Formats: sequence, structure tokens, C-alpha cells
Amino acid sequence: MSVTTTPALLSAELVRLGAAPADKEATIRQAAQLLIAAGCIDPGYEASMLRREAVANTFLGHGVVIPHGLGEDRNLVRRNGIAVLQIPRGVEWNPGQTAHIAVAIAAQSDAHIAILRRLTRLIQDESRLVSLFVTDNAQDIVAALSDDAPAAASSGPATDLAERFRWTVSYPSGLHARPAARWVETARGFSARIQVRNGDQVADAKNLVSLLQLGLRAGDVAMLSAEGRDAAAALAKLRSVVESLSAQEKRDAELAAQRAAAPSSGWTPPQAKAAIVGIGASPGLAIGIVHRLASHDAEVPDHPVPLTEGGAQLHEAITATRLQLKAVADDTARRLGAADAAIFKAHGELLADTDLITLTCQLMVEGHGVAWSWNQAVERMAGKLSALGNAVLAGRAADLRDVGRRVLANIDPSLRQVATGELPDNSILVAADLSPSDTATLDPERVAGIATAQGGPTSHTAILARTLGLPALVAGGAALLDLKQGSAAIIDGQNGRLYLNPSPADLDSARAWIAEQQTIRAREAEQRAMPAQTTDGHRVEVSANINLPDQAALALSQGAEGVGLMRTEFLFLERGSTPSEDEQYETYKAMAQALEGRPLIVRALDIGGDKQVAHLELPREENPFLGVRGARLLLRRPDLMEPQLRALYRAAKDGARLSIMFPMITSVSEVIALRQTCERIRAELDAPALALGIMIEVPAAAIQADALAQHVDFFSIGTNDLTQYTLAIDRQNPELAAEADSLHPAVLRLIRQTVAGAERHGRWVGVCGGLAGDAFGAALLAGLGVSELSMTPRDIPAVKARLRASTLSELRELAERALKAETAADVRKLDLAAEPSS
Repeated sequence: MSVTTTPALLSAELVRLGAAPADKEATIRQAAQLLIAAGCIDPGYEASMLRREAVANTFLGHGVVIPHGLGEDRNLVRRNGIAVLQIPRGVEWNPGQTAHIAVAIAAQSDAHIAILRRLTRLIQDESRLVSLFVTDNAQDIVAALSDDAPAAASSGPATDLAERFRWTVSYPSGLHARPAARWVETARGFSARIQVRNGDQVADAKNLVSLLQLGLRAGDVAMLSAEGRDAAAALAKLRSVVESLSAQEKRDAELAAQRAAAPSSGWTPPQAKAAIVGIGASPGLAIGIVHRLASHDAEVPDHPVPLTEGGAQLHEAITATRLQLKAVADDTARRLGAADAAIFKAHGELLADTDLITLTCQLMVEGHGVAWSWNQAVERMAGKLSALGNAVLAGRAADLRDVGRRVLANIDPSLRQVATGELPDNSILVAADLSPSDTATLDPERVAGIATAQGGPTSHTAILARTLGLPALVAGGAALLDLKQGSAAIIDGQNGRLYLNPSPADLDSARAWIAEQQTIRAREAEQRAMPAQTTDGHRVEVSANINLPDQAALALSQGAEGVGLMRTEFLFLERGSTPSEDEQYETYKAMAQALEGRPLIVRALDIGGDKQVAHLELPREENPFLGVRGARLLLRRPDLMEPQLRALYRAAKDGARLSIMFPMITSVSEVIALRQTCERIRAELDAPALALGIMIEVPAAAIQADALAQHVDFFSIGTNDLTQYTLAIDRQNPELAAEADSLHPAVLRLIRQTVAGAERHGRWVGVCGGLAGDAFGAALLAGLGVSELSMTPRDIPAVKARLRASTLSELRELAERALKAETAADVRKLDLAAEPSS
């Protein structure tokens, strides 16, 4: 079960006055961000709200809309609540429909029925409703939506009509907007007068507002009646619709309950336990005691000072913060690695934001103190980022607040936050949120895990927790903040659960599971330098996917035998200008030197799709995943391709052992054109010939692999993109994420077809997509004939261990069974059966 609190559904903090969203989608996203920030919903519920709008109109009428998620996604609601956007100028909802008040609803059960009843009553009070469209007092809206005054007496008949039937409401969430809209649609198809009665209240079945005003909950008894020429037919049809919807409503409720009830994998307590359910952000299981951290939200006093003095204070504080961030970045690089240290380098860039500094100065000119002005500027800009409906930008809002608090402490030391270093041993840190700065300084010897009420799994805090090896859950909701200090708990970062008050049996079970996992990880770590060779002597090369030379040391320490994918686009993405030929040459040369002669496969610039580079000024595309990306872009932009190829051939001439791989290939003509360019540049530089390979990322390339193999030296399959294009699923769409499964039999068959085409011409095939780093996926790929696997460095020990525990014949048999499966779920079921006995 989940532990929840029961705060008021709406508070003034969840009302945004004077909003001006560009369109309907922006309205829904901004409202969802308010609910996310309040801990009411998981970030994934935003996509559910957009999907609901695609299948049902949430325009209630009279300028009021009620965006909410699908019933099947109710498990993503952490606590009941509503958020309101006031849109004075209005926004078009659908043709002819203008919304001025958007009431976003998050409800775990039928709590929203009361809200709908209040809204429908409010709609009938037109003067009060119109005043809410322009009020500058959020409390007016709170009061209107909290008013449970009795409805005016119905003007309809108090008795039922001639044709009738009685129905006990069987919808688990009551009569809410979606089923009610179906009732109305059905009723309007007949000329008969149709009404629905609940006790003394009567509603017109052809009027959505009237129906919702009944507030019908599960278990209530409703009388549906009709009169008129086609009354009998109307009621028969309506009854059919009413009862058929029941099955769907129950399925949605059951699916939501299942998703919330059972962890997907890993440890489960011996008996059902009270648990706070959030989103898993960093895997692992740990036992500890709850230690709540004080909120960062201390009031910042407003002490005006002369502008020149305030400007000097601000400049000194920002300069001091830059030095602090450099020290944190250096320390993080030493302890956790360069990739995580880059988070704080990025924080330093936020301090150079001219808009932020300008707004602070404007507020100081208006007569406010420097600390107050800085805090207001940070909060306003962070609030705008949070409201944009983009998870990445919401993460940057958290980074901005983190930097803002550092500057604030340098302006006024009394505003310095309590350090997280002074913690009791074995702490499970509980907080509204945890900044990257706080997280990076945690001592894993004293901290057992992290649980936050807010945040998301892609935040910098979550990334740092994974690096530190600390189990973490985010978006656990306000219930986390009410936990008793010092109480015992078990945190499961894999499934996003905090189990409360564990019994002795729970503790014993958790300790046994932790010990077993530690034994497995230790054995894998001890053997990570050993080759991935099956028990019958078949060897699979295991390499790493990395971006920069300073990441090579970690890859080699995890057992990488080389680099199977160097993503060169990061040379372009992480800066504001295009790197020169010389800069690229130095990077490729440094990477080769860091690998000390081991193989290096460099992927040519892969820009487009989800990787856009502002300074390249590429034209906007309606669907960039199907547009000019990868090799298509390179062939159209020799100013990008040729300096990169020259840099690569120069590095090879200086002794670098490298191969070149081109992305997003769809035709033989592209390969021929790319080879001709490579040969021309090689000859100009008198450089050695290099192996040239291509990425297999689209079905067209997999299907004609035998033709392409005549013109290249190797293939590398990008399973993430191949899955996306094969299944026609945008892999960035959170609503479809679970369906974009690389274990889909169709994807596996294309991989097998690629291997077969390569074998005809003696070419080898690697995989550098996400499937290679999954131990079960790697076993399948080896069975399909893949000879090289490249992955995130930390996945290498587990993948090698899985392959070493199998025979090639077992892997081939596993692959054949997977190819014959009907669904990805069927393939996954083979995992348990395929686990090696040793």
C-alpha cells in the first residue's frame, strides 16, 4: 500500500494567474508541471494528459477545461490535487472553443468527482465565473473550487419518465468526464427526452455539465428514464453503452492497481508492507534510517542598499561561486569521473546568463535588496523553465536553483544551507528535493539511499546518485516529508519504493538479497578483465561506448577491449561553435593514445533527430527523425564532413589505430559517395587506408545488408534507432516508451538478416545500441551471430559474465526461440529459462 497525506485539493500555490500559453498543448504541459512540482503526479503523467486530450475533449464549457490523464495511468498519481491556469486572453481549445480557466486534475480514485460537481455549478453562475477569468487574487479561484454549497433546486421533473431502468454505478472512479461524454453522445442520437436521477437530483442526459453535476460515485444507484417516440430504443442503446463502458473502466482501474502494486523486478518483502511509491532513479536495495533534510525554502529578507554597493556585492558573490564550482568540479572529477564533473562546469555557465543578471539588476533598480533580487530572478527564470513541459529543461531549473543558492550564500552567509555532510550513519536521506551540489558531496559510507518528494529520473541528482551507487527514488510525493525522523526503512531504487517499519523477516530477507547481489557483482568485477568467451571457446569482443578521451580510463578499468563507438557529435553539442580540424585531430589522437593501441571505432558526425546543434543553423524540420540526419547531412554539408575526415586520417597517419563508421545509411549510393570522399582525402594526406563501416539503423539497410556488405568492411547495429524505425515508435515519447522494445521479434529478425548479409561477404557485425548492454540481450545477440558488442562501461562486467557462463549452442538455441516468439514479452519470458546454471 502507499502512504499518503490528505492535503486540500487546491491551494493558492497551485493557481497560476495571468498565464499566456501558446496553445492547448502548452496549456496542458504548464498545468502538468504545477502538479509535478507539488508532488501530485509523476512526470510521466503529463504524457497521459496529452494522450487523454487526443481521445476525448476535456472542454467542459463556458471557458472551462479539465485536462487530466487516462484512467489506466492513475498509478502515476501520487496524491490527489488540482492545479489551475488562469488564461485571461484565452487559448483556443478546439475550433470555436476558447478556454480561460484550465483545471488540471490528479486523482487516485473518485476524488475528482467533487471537483467536477463544483465546476458544473460554477459554470451556471456566469457572473462569478467571468470574474475568475480576470481576478488578480488566486484565493478567489481557490474559494470558488472549494465551495460545496448545495446546488440550486432542479427545474426538471421530480419523478422518473415512463421508460426506465435502474443502474448501480460500477465505474471504479464514478461517472467522470470520459464515460459521461459517451452517455451524452448516445443520448443525443435520439429525439426522446432522457434523464438521469440520483436521489432528488435530476440531470438531462444530453447535457454533460448536468450529468457531471450529479456527482455519481461507485456504488450509487441511478435511475435512467426516457419518454417520447423512440424512448424504448433510446434507453436500450444507452443501457448497452453504459454497461459496456463498465468493463473498460474496470480494466483501467485494474491496470493502474497492478502497476502500483507489484515491483517489476528485484526484491519484494515477504509480506505486504506500507510503502511510499515513487520513481526509481538509481537501482539498488539498502536498509537504513530516515533522516529528513530541512527545506531550502528559507525566506530571503529584502534589505535595499545603494545600487553601486549592491552591484559590487553581486559581482563578488558570482565570482566566489565560480571558484567554488570549479573546486567542486575538480573534486567530483577526482572521485566520480569527468562526466559527472561536467555537471558543475555547466552550472558555471548558468552564472553567465545575461538575462538572469539583467533581471536581478532591474529589481535592484526598483529599490529591492541584492539578495532578494537575485533570489526572485532565479525563481522567476526557474519557474519559466519548469513550466515549459520539457523534462530536460525542468532539470535545468533545478540546476539553476542550486547555483542560485550558492550565490545567495555568498551574498549573505546567514542564508547558507545546512550541509549534508553532518549526517548519522546509514541514513536514508529524505527531502523535498536534493540539489546536485548536495548529492555530489554525499559520503556513500554514511548514506544508504536517497528519497525525494520531487525531481525526475533524468535529473543531475539522479545521475550522480547512480554514479555514487546509492539507491534513489524521486517523485515520492508529500507523504515522504511527514515520515518520522530516525524510523527504520528499506529503500528500493530499482522499483522506486520506500518500505516503512520493516519487520525482522523483512530485514533478514533484504540483507540476504543484498548479500547475494554483492557476491554476484564482486565476482563479475573480479573477472571483468577476462574475455567474453563461451564455455565451448567462442569469443565475443566487448567494447565501450564513450565520447571523450578522459572517459577511456573508466572503460578500460571495467574490462573494455576497445571503443566500439566514439560519438563525435558531443564535440559539437557541448560547445557554442564548430570545432576546427585541428581541435578534432587532437581529440582523436588523444583518444587513440588513451586506448594504448586497442581498437577505436569513430562514428562520423551524427546530427539530426534528437540531437540538434543550434550553432550549425540547420533548417527546422517537421519530423527530424525522418529528415536530414546522419549520412544525409554529411553528404549535404562537406564543410562539416571533410574537416572531420581530414582530422581522422591525420590521426591515423600519426599511428592511431582507428576505423570510421558512418551513421544513418539507407542506400548503396550513399556508401559509394562516402567512400569516394574518404579515398580522396586519404590520398591528399598520404594516410593509411582505414576500415570503413556503417550503422544499420533503418529497416532498409538491414534488408539489403548483403548489397551494402560489398562496399564496407563492417556493420554496427544501432538497436535503439532500428527499434524506433521498425516499430514506428518515437523512442522519446514517454507514453510509448514501454512499447519501444528492442527485443521485439521483428527487430531481432532484422538483426539476423543483417548478420546473414554480412556473412555472405565475410564482414563482421557489431551492436552498439542499448540491447548490447543488457546481459540477456547480449546473450541473444551472440546467438544471432553478432561478433562485437559495445556498451556503457559499467554494463561490461555483467555482460561478460553472462556470455562466459553459456555455450555457443545454447545461445543459438535461445536466439532461434526468440525469433519464433510473437511478442517482445514472449521473448523476455525466455530470460529466466536461459539463465545459466552456474
